[in-house]
This record gives sequence, C-alpha cells and structure tokens, in this order.
Amino acid sequence: MRTVVFDAPPAKATAHAWMPSSPCGAGCIESIDEVGTGRVLGRLLGVAGLLISFPMVNLVTPQSKRETVQRGYARTLLSCLGMELRIVDRRIDQNTRGAVGEGSTARSVYGEPGNGVMVVVGHIGWTDIVALAAVQPLGFVARADMVDWPVLGKLATLMRVIPIEREKLRALPGVVAQIGARLTAGDRIAVFPEGTTWCGRAYGSMRPALFQAAIDTATPVQPVRLRYLDQHGAQCTVPGFVGDDSFGSSARRVLRSRGMVAEIVLEEVQQPGSDRRDLARRCAAAVRGTELSRHGVRDATVWIEAGKTRVQDPTVASDAPEVRRPSRRLRPVLRGRGRKVESAGSSA
Repeated sequence: MRTVVFDAPPAKATAHAWMPSSPCGAGCIESIDEVGTGRVLGRLLGVAGLLISFPMVNLVTPQSKRETVQRGYARTLLSCLGMELRIVDRRIDQNTRGAVGEGSTARSVYGEPGNGVMVVVGHIGWTDIVALAAVQPLGFVARADMVDWPVLGKLATLMRVIPIEREKLRALPGVVAQIGARLTAGDRIAVFPEGTTWCGRAYGSMRPALFQAAIDTATPVQPVRLRYLDQHGAQCTVPGFVGDDSFGSSARRVLRSRGMVAEIVLEEVQQPGSDRRDLARRCAAAVRGTELSRHGVRDATVWIEAGKTRVQDPTVASDAPEVRRPSRRLRPVLRGRGRKVESAGSSA
C-alpha cells in the first residue's frame, strides 16, 4: 500500500541534540466552521477589555481571592476566543471528583493548596496556557520570547512564567532548579515536555529533563490530556501553533473559529520515583491513553499517524538502544550475506 508522507516543510535544524523539532506545519491545519466579521470584532473587543482590566483587578483583589478571580478571567478569555471548556476527571481518588465542574469553587483541582504539583501536558499552541489556567491558575515553563508577544506577554509576566531558551542547552539545569524551587514553595507548575508544539493529532516524545525537578523535590505529577474539538466532536487542529505560524495568523484563525471545545482530562497522578526517564514514560502513557497514535516500524523509522497524513517522529532515537557499528573485519562478512548494517545513535 502506498504511504502518504506528510507534506509540511522539513523541520528546521536544531541548535543541539536535546532541542526537539516538530515536522507539523500548515498542512496539518484543517479548516472548521467560521463566524462572521462582526463576531470576530466582538471577540477582539472582549479580549482587549480583559487584558486591560486584569492587571488592575488582580492588584486590588485580596490575596485569598485572587485565584478565583484569575480563574474567572481565564475562563472568560477562553470564551472570548470562541472556546468552551470541558473538564473530565479520571483520577481514582474520589475526594477529587466533583471538584472540577464549571461552577465549582474548589481549590484543589491540580493539587491541595500549598502543596507543589507538576502538571504535564502535550503542547499544541498558545491557547494551551489559557485552557489550563481556566481549570485552575498555575505557573508555566514557556518559551522565553513569549514575554514579548503582544497579547500573552503581560499575562506571562503576571503568571510568573519560567522562561526557557531551548537553544541554550547549558541553561537547562538552571531552569530545572527554578522549577524545583517553585515546587518546593508549593506552586503548581505546568510543563510541556515535548519541548515544542505539535498539531494535536501528531505528537513527539516527552523528554525526561524537566521531570528531574519533580524527582529532586519528591513532587507528584499530574498528567493532563488536552484536546481541541470542533462543534461536531471531532478533533480539531485549528489551535495548532506550528510551522511558519506567527502569533497574528494563529490568533486570527482561532478568533474566526466556531464552536471549538478545549477538553481537559485529568489522568491519575503519578508519583515521581527516582528515574526521570521512567517518570516521563509513565506520564506519556497517561496523557496518550487509549488514543495512542498507531506506531509502526519501517526501515528503523517510527511514524506517527496524524489524521489523514503521517509524520516522522524526530525524537524516537532518544529512547532507542544504541546499536554499535561492527568492526572492520566483520563488515565484508556481513556484506557478503546481503545484510545492510546501520547504526542508530541515542541522545542523552
């Protein structure tokens, strides 16, 4: 059967082996029903009003009530973006069930107040931050240049975003230390271990580096499955911030969409243990669940099903065992048997 290969632009060269790169691009984004220009303008005015009023309202609100106000603003912002919030709690602990409804005032959705928790989620686009904060306010590890963005920059500062510069590998231990300090202080911190955005139908591996902060501080990890659905309940790629997307083009696409739903699924909490790679694998399994993309091996290449297309997972080698090249004396023997010898490296 003929293989259909994803026609997105090739992934950009990375600065180092740790820096993930997604092959998702414009070809991933499928259009859905749209609203008219008048509705778009109304949504823009609503977003502007929220962004202008939030800093002052947050400042004058007593500390004990700020979390409720922040969550209310996030939910209203999500609504102004044309999205409905849906929360599903699949955790076994019955004490947490019923605490995540739309009208709930419970404070322990991601974790008990004052107890640090790391929230782990796959990364699709900038709307992820709004959707997660609409469930319960929390801090984020996000790309360093977000503070310069025209809409989310001010919010990123107010939310005490921990900036990460993926191009600077030597800065990574410092980021892990910052996450650990915030977790020890009792903060809720969301991380995107894939290290880059994917379209939502395809996804990359969860890199283990940031999980070290949870292990160092013995902090529980809350896996979250995030999906965007259209008004018919089908998975939607409109919020995907991929390829050559600019913030402006992405925002226009989101604001024009009709009937989108941001679905947040709370999976079973994972205890950190002592092995960050094991923790990353457990969280990936929890986040993907029964919706794991169908993987197949072809010429030592792992592919990820992405709707009607397929893309190559650029991170599969990170967890692959090292295969050493045979010695020079053995190569003629192997060639004589008609076997092709390949070597696969493994990244740290």
